[in-house]
Amino acid sequence: MPQKERTVSLNIGGRKVGGDAPAFVIAELSANHAQKLDVALRTVRAAKKAGADAIKIQTYTADTLTIDCANRYFRIDQGTLWDGRTLYDLYKEAYTPWDWHYKIKKAAEEEGLIFFSTPFDRTAVDFLAELGVPVYKIASFEMTDLPLIEYIAARKKPVIMSTGISPLAEISEAVAACRKKGNRELAVLKCTSSYPAPFEEMNLATIPDMARRFGCVAGLSDHSAGGSAAVAAAALGAKVIEKHFILDRKIGGPDASFSLEPAEFAGMVKAVREAEKSLGGVTYALSRASKLSRNFSRSLFAVADIKRGEVFTAGNVRSIRPGYGLPPKFLPKILGRRAARAVPRGTPLAWKLIA
Repeated sequence: MPQKERTVSLNIGGRKVGGDAPAFVIAELSANHAQKLDVALRTVRAAKKAGADAIKIQTYTADTLTIDCANRYFRIDQGTLWDGRTLYDLYKEAYTPWDWHYKIKKAAEEEGLIFFSTPFDRTAVDFLAELGVPVYKIASFEMTDLPLIEYIAARKKPVIMSTGISPLAEISEAVAACRKKGNRELAVLKCTSSYPAPFEEMNLATIPDMARRFGCVAGLSDHSAGGSAAVAAAALGAKVIEKHFILDRKIGGPDASFSLEPAEFAGMVKAVREAEKSLGGVTYALSRASKLSRNFSRSLFAVADIKRGEVFTAGNVRSIRPGYGLPPKFLPKILGRRAARAVPRGTPLAWKLIA
């Protein structure tokens, strides 16, 4: 059953995530480094300039994720960008060397970014614990590994889960596995595990339902093209937004085609922040500018010279702009009455002018 809606937040590296805080924007480095450390470090610096709050990498090796086998079970044939390759070959290209983690973390912290990673097995969890990451990410494809989730949750650090391949029952099991270890510092991200994800399959309306259903921070792990889905998610209340980031798609690599370059990412962040500002709260009060704009609304004016004692008619009184006269709703009460004094053309009507 859905839990009672409540305001929840996490503390990630001293930063509030959720509640009334702006969305926590994560730049996903992933495989976008072409196995060059210099590219990875430049990507960190570019992510900061583009408005990211955090940089995330992935901690695995081909051998911790799979085995080097080329039979049909290990060869990709799902209508994806990577069809024809073996899992081992793909992960060998995409992984981030573990000895880079220290330098990437140092670069991130120098830029004021929060650094963390997605571990894919217990050795990676232990390694990241030694590194002192403030939060752990669970990838969509690891959501069914409940023992791994429990092992991560037991670290008593916030946990962010992507849900790209899991139906509701599996998401519920993963959330329960985390809380079983006494860890309630949880964010659950709506995710569509297509690369790139079609907009019609995003179903972003699920984000506020996740927040209510699981009593947690909710957000989006976005694999769609461009930044529009992230902006829509922010408008729906997403408090975490994760997007793949690359210096230049010409670098290539497994994730390049659905990653944003710096200018695109910066545009997305700007639009997300504008969307958050525009949400505001429930109010019918007028802003100062809106109150001033009322001066240009319609009101009742004399549109011809009217002598003292002359009858107000549809020919000498009209509802026109600007708004300095009586409201137009009073026109039926005024027609047929007489002028208390002479009223020159262009005079806003007021009760003192009406006998």
